[in-house]
Formats: sequence, C-alpha cells, structure tokens
Amino acid sequence: MSYISAVPEVLTSAATTLGQVGSTLNAANLAAAMPTTAVLAQGADEVSAAVATLFAGHAREYQALSTRLDAFHQQFVAALTSAGQTYAAAEAASANPLQSLLSAINTPTEAMLDRPLIGNGHDGTAAHPNGQAGGLLFGNGGNGYSQTANSGVAGGNGGAAGLVGNGGAGGTGGTGAAGGTGGSGGFWYGNGGAGGAGGTGVAGTPGFNGGTGGVGGNGGSATLWGNGGIGGQGGTGGAAPDPGGPSVPSAGSGGNGGGGGAGGLFSGLTGAGGQGGAGGLGSVGPTGGVGGTGGAGGTGGTAGLFGAGGAGGDGGAGGGGTIGGDGGAGGTGGMSGALYGAGGAGGAGGAGGTGVSVGGHGGAGGQGGMTGMLAIGGAGGAGGAGGSSTQYGGQGGDGGHGGFGGWLIGDGGPGGAGGAGGSTTAAGAPVNGPNGGNGGIGGSSPFVGNGGNGGAPGAGGSGSNGGNDGRDGLGGPGGLGGVIYGHPGTSAGQPYAASANPLQSFWTAINAPTEALLDRPLIGNGHDGTAAHPDGQAGGLLFGNGGNGYSQTNSGLAGGAGGAAGLVGNGGAGGTGGAGAAGGVGGAGGFLYGSGGSGGAGGAGAAGGNGGAASFVWGNGGSGGAGGDGVAGEAGLNGGNGGIGGNGGSPTLWGNGGAGGAGGAGGQAPAVNAPGDPPGYGGSGGHGGGGGAGGLLGGTAAVGGQGGAGGSGGSFGIGGAGGIGGIGGTQGGIGIGGAGGAGGAGGDGVVAGPGGAGGTGGVGGWFAGAGGVGGTGGAGGDGEVGGAGGAGGQGGAATWTGTGGAGGTGGTGGSGTHAAGQGGNGGHGGLGGLFAGDGGAGGVGGTGGAGDAGVNGGNGGNGGLGGAAQFIGVGGNGAAPGSGGAAGGAGGNDGREGVAGTGGIGGVLYGRPGRPG
Repeated sequence: MSYISAVPEVLTSAATTLGQVGSTLNAANLAAAMPTTAVLAQGADEVSAAVATLFAGHAREYQALSTRLDAFHQQFVAALTSAGQTYAAAEAASANPLQSLLSAINTPTEAMLDRPLIGNGHDGTAAHPNGQAGGLLFGNGGNGYSQTANSGVAGGNGGAAGLVGNGGAGGTGGTGAAGGTGGSGGFWYGNGGAGGAGGTGVAGTPGFNGGTGGVGGNGGSATLWGNGGIGGQGGTGGAAPDPGGPSVPSAGSGGNGGGGGAGGLFSGLTGAGGQGGAGGLGSVGPTGGVGGTGGAGGTGGTAGLFGAGGAGGDGGAGGGGTIGGDGGAGGTGGMSGALYGAGGAGGAGGAGGTGVSVGGHGGAGGQGGMTGMLAIGGAGGAGGAGGSSTQYGGQGGDGGHGGFGGWLIGDGGPGGAGGAGGSTTAAGAPVNGPNGGNGGIGGSSPFVGNGGNGGAPGAGGSGSNGGNDGRDGLGGPGGLGGVIYGHPGTSAGQPYAASANPLQSFWTAINAPTEALLDRPLIGNGHDGTAAHPDGQAGGLLFGNGGNGYSQTNSGLAGGAGGAAGLVGNGGAGGTGGAGAAGGVGGAGGFLYGSGGSGGAGGAGAAGGNGGAASFVWGNGGSGGAGGDGVAGEAGLNGGNGGIGGNGGSPTLWGNGGAGGAGGAGGQAPAVNAPGDPPGYGGSGGHGGGGGAGGLLGGTAAVGGQGGAGGSGGSFGIGGAGGIGGIGGTQGGIGIGGAGGAGGAGGDGVVAGPGGAGGTGGVGGWFAGAGGVGGTGGAGGDGEVGGAGGAGGQGGAATWTGTGGAGGTGGTGGSGTHAAGQGGNGGHGGLGGLFAGDGGAGGVGGTGGAGDAGVNGGNGGNGGLGGAAQFIGVGGNGAAPGSGGAAGGAGGNDGREGVAGTGGIGGVLYGRPGRPG
C-alpha cells in the first residue's frame, strides 16, 4: 500500500515562490512593453515603416500571450495555495492526539482548585472581570476584562501564573477609573503582566470641570526569574464643557501612570523592574478656560538581587486652552539589584500645553534610580518643553537628577537636560520669552567611582515685538567622585565639587612601583592613544578604565584599539579609522566588574570595530562601531560599498551584550558619465553588525545593527542594494534573544536598488526566554523600475521554555514610473521552546510600491508563516499579506495582495495550531 505525505508549510512556501516568480515576470513584461510595442521607424521610407510595424506587432502578440500565461499562472498558484490550506485544515482537525490525556490530567485540579495543572487561565468577563490563574505547572494567567462600557468601574486584574508562565495583563478602566493590576509571573519563571490603562476622565458639564483620568494599573511582579510588568498608562483627562455660566470650567487632568512591577529575585539583568506607565494627557480646555494638567509618569520597578531598575514613565503633556495646562512630571527610575545592576532612568517630563494667553510649564524630569552594591546610577529624565502662546509662553521643566552610584563601586548617573522655554508670538507691546529649565545634577559615587555629568541647560524661549529671548536655564553640576577613588562629573554649570581627589598624592605613591615595573598603575585610568602610539593604554591593575584609542586623520590607518581594564573598570573606546581603514576594537572590561569599550567607527567604506568584551563576572559588552560610508563614484567608477558594522561585545556570567554597529551607506553613482560609458552603480549598503550575547547566568542580548542604505544611482545610474540587518544576540541562561536589525533602504535610480533584508532574531535563553523579534525589511528605492522591499527577518527560536520570536515586517516596494517594486515578504515566526512555549507570529508582508500614470502598482509581499510549538504550546499565528501598491491613474491597476501566512503547528501534548493571517 502506498501513502501520500503532504506538508502544508511546504505547499505554501512553493506557492509563495511561484507568486514571486510571476511578479518578477510581470515586472519584466511591463518594463519591456513601452519600448517594444511602440517601435519608431528609423526612416520615412516604406521599408522602415514596415519593419517597425512588424516588430511592434510581434511585441503586442507577445504581450497578449503573456497576459494569458499570467492568468494561468494565477490559477495554478491559487490551486496550490488552496491545496495547502486544505491539508492544513485536515491537520487541525486531527491535531493534538494527546488532548484527551491532558484533559484527564487536568480534571482533578480543576475539580478541587478550579484551576488546571497545564493550561492558560481564561480571560475576565463582564460578570467576572479578573483573569483566571494559569496552570499550576505551566500556563499563562488570563487577561483582565476592560471596562470600556462601564463608567467608574476599574479594569479587571490579570491572572497569576503558576510555576512557569507569564501573568495576565490588567484590563482598561472604565470612565475615570483605574486600570487593572497585572498578574504575577510564574514562581520559577515568568514575567509579570502589564498594568491596564486608566479610563478617560468624565466629561465636564456646564459649571463643572472635566474629571481626572484614571490611574494606570501597576505592573505584575516576577518572583524568581523574570521581568516585572510595565505599568499602565494613565487615562486622558475629561473634556471640558462649553462655558455656560459665570465661571469658566477647566479641562480634566490626566491620570498618573502605574508603577512597574518588581523583577525576579535571581534572574540577573533579565529580571529588570518593569517600566513605569506614562502619565495621561491633559484634556483641551474651553474658550477662556484652562487646559488639563498632564499626569505624572509611574515609578520604575525595582530589580531583585541582580538587575536593572525599570525606567520611570514619561509625564503626560498638558492640554491646550486659553491657559495651557502644565506637563506632568516624569516618574522616578526603579532601584537596581541589591548586589549588581543599574538604576532605572527617570522619565521625561511632559510638554506644557499651548495657550492662547499663557502657555503651560513643562514638567520636571524624573530622578534617576538608586543603586545597590555594584551598580551605575540611573540617568535623570529630561525636562519637558514649555508651551507656546500668543502672549506668555511656558517655562521649560527642570531635568531630573542622576542616581547615586553603587555604595561600594559604581559611577553616578548623568543629570537630565532642562526643557526649552515656549515661544511667544504676541502682537503689540514687547514681550520677553520664558526661561529654559535647569539641567539636573549628576549623581555622586560614594566610595569608588566617577560622578555623573551634569545635565545641559534648556534654551530660553523666543520673545516677540522686540522683547528679549528668555534666559537659558542653569547647567547641572557634575556629581562627586568616590572618596577612595574617582573623578567628579563634568559640569554644564558651576562645579559641584573640587576636581582634585584629596588622596591623589597617596595614590601617586602607591602607583609608582607598578608603573616602574609594568608601565601600568595599580589604581588609575590608562592614557588615551596618540598619533605615535594609537592604542589606548591599559587601566590600573586593581581599578581604572582603559584609555581610548586614537582616531586617525590619515587615509589607510586603522583606529587605535581601546585599552583594557584590570580587575575593576571599563574598557576604552576604539578610535575612528582613516579613510578605507577599520575602526579600532573596544577594550575589555575588568575581570570582576566593568563594561567593554565601544568599537570605533570605520573610515570611508571600511568596517567598524568590534565592541570590547565585558567583565568575566559583571559588566556589559561594548557596542560595535558603525561602518564607514562608501565613497561617491566618479566618471567611469561606481559608488563604493558601505562598510560592515562591528559586532557588539559580550559578557561572560552577568551582563548585557553590546549593540551591533550600523552598516555604512553606499556611495552614490557618478552624476555624469562620459558618452559611451555604461550606467554607473550606486554602492551597496554595509551589513549591520551582530548584537552581543547576554550573560550566561543573567543579562540581555542586544539588537543587531541596522543595514546601511544603498547608494543613489542618480538620474542615469542603478541604485545600490540596502544592507542586511545584523543578527540579534543570543541570550544566555534566561531572557529574550536580541532583536534583528532593520534592513537598509535601497538606493534610488533608473533601476532602483532593493531594500535589505531584516536581521534574524537571536535565540532565547538556554533555560527560559523568548526568541528575538526579526528585523524589518528595508524599503525599495524609487525609480523608473522601483526596487523590491526587503524581506522581514526570521524570528529567533526559544530553547527550552519560551515563546518564539515574531517575524519582521516586510519592506515597502519602491515606486516606479515604468514598473513598481514588490513588497517584501514577512519573516517567519520562530520555534517555541522544546518543552513549553508558543510559536512566534509571522511578520506582515510589505506594501507594494506605487505606480506612475498608467502603470500598475507593485504586488504586496506575502505574510510570514507562524512558528511551530513543540511539546506544549500554541502555534504562532500566520501574518496578513501586504496590500498591493496603488496604480498611478487611468490604464493601470492596483497591485495584487500577497498571500497570507499559515499558522504554525501546535504542541504535541497540549496546544492548537495558530490562526492563518
């Protein structure tokens, strides 16, 4: 007996490929139609006319035959796609042969605890708004019910996970009510759920102000391993009524954002506290009234033993009115891990509302997060800009102060920049502009470490009718260096402390023996490189940063390498390479604590330097240097290719990987060609560098670098291809893989260049963690023949437990006067974890390019396939196809929509297939 085996994904992939072949043939036929069907006679005689008519007739017959073949081709592709969908439906009908076994396993716990052993909790409903808890062993909590139709009722809380799983998201609050709290992550592993958004404030009535927006819900907490959930955004203030009495009502203020959830206790840097929710927007005031004040941003969540505190939420913008509302203050950054990490950055202050007579003041930036033992202080948030007005503009908000460095070792965080003052446009008498906000004070280091730099002052607003511009704010002072060792931060205003350390003479005596023997201090920073000795010197054996590499000004000379640190300290940055030469490699961080230095940028057309490796124990990898741009072409010479971005550095045990460097842009084709020369080519964009891996025991993998843009082909040349985005970094023990870098845009030209493909997402942590998201494909260039959009990057796979990464979105096709470019295909979703985890969703196909007058629009790209689950989990959803590009007028047709992606296969023990796009 013979059997037939069919794989729906293979059939779909074959249909996709055939669809692309048909689109390519159509584009070629369209490009050939105009010059071949309207052949001009080479002379006025009858023979020339007959020859032209003969060739044009052959061309028209070919076009007619091509149209019939295209119709047959479409029918065949449709039949193949239908066959794949039929097989997929048959698989779905017979999926999960072990479902009955799982039902038997779950029955006892559902009867006793109303909770499954394995499975996701149900979402909340109107009758029971809180999400149900997930399975005791594995499963995500259900999402809380959103009370959008019920005034004054808080959103439902997200359900908690059991042993492994993510908490459910809180529901949105009803009118003026708070959002629901996110559910807690699994006890062993899982992220807290996001807090629900607060409801919009009650609309005012004549004589009564608009109501305040609801407070955003707090993010759920992780327990042992995982990230805290993001706080919910505050609700927008209620609208003010039209004036209806002697008093003019005010618009409602925005609600405050919810606080981020706490990170897991042992999860390293991946256990970051959740970001605070953004403050709600103040509503617009009525004529003669006051705009609502923006809500304050939520406080960032606290990390566990190791990890970064969550960033504070941004303040909401003030509403406009006769008197503009003030912007809300940024939230305070969360505290770092008790042993190691970084304080969360303060949120930015909200902008003041625009006023008819008075502009609102900008909100103050949030304070940087505090730290534990070995940590860097959080950066202060920037102050919000003042609102503009026809009479008196609002003042800029002050920047937030940087957080203190670790109490044992660590640098203070930088102060936030002050906000700019609003402008005035009053007519008549001179009006002075408002003042800018003051920069925040840099954080100090208590024991060993450098003080943070002070924040820049905000610029004063412009005056009107001869009035003076407002005064710039005061620059923030730098923070104090450590008592034992450290330098004060640079001050944008008056110095906060004396620049010399009182123990300097003591350190000079201690360093003398090691400098004499090893040409290296025991404690202190290494010297920067010079023209004669371009590499930076190593830092002190016990403590000190490596010196920075020298940046070359002469062609062909590589940038100097950054110096390495010793036991504690950061590596020096690599220097920039001369034209045609690579950037220098960043120096390695200290063995016990310290981050690697960033790689130097490459010279023209050369590669950027790789980021330095981090400390063996605690530290972040250095970011890769950017690739150099390609040189412009000259007569008879094409544009040069852009350089490749450098790879980000990686830590060993704990720490974040460094971001990959961006690829350089391709050089443009020669603007003028000599008679008889072939058309010039724009250079291809350089590929982005790969993101660094996260630490083995804790850390975050970094994003890949963006691909460089292709060089322009000009009016007569061919555009260069966009560079491919860099691959996202691989995660260490627990956490999310790095996102793939975006592809570079194709260069314009007569024949435009295609966009570069997005980078593949990084692999999730070997124990637990989701795969990284695939990068977005680059847009095709514009020209007579538009360039195709780049394909979206593939989602990264999870390893043991975790969700596969989502595929990247395909790039948009370029517009064309003769043929438009096709949209790029969406990337496929990544595999779910081997034991448990959902497959990643496919990426949406790119939109086809627009056609010129009488020219068809480009076809849309195909949606990516959903990733498969393996043992326990739901298959990823297939993505929607890209829409066809618009035709340019009469005689042209809109491009065809691409093919939707099919859903991934569900888990063998538990799960279901993903939905098609």
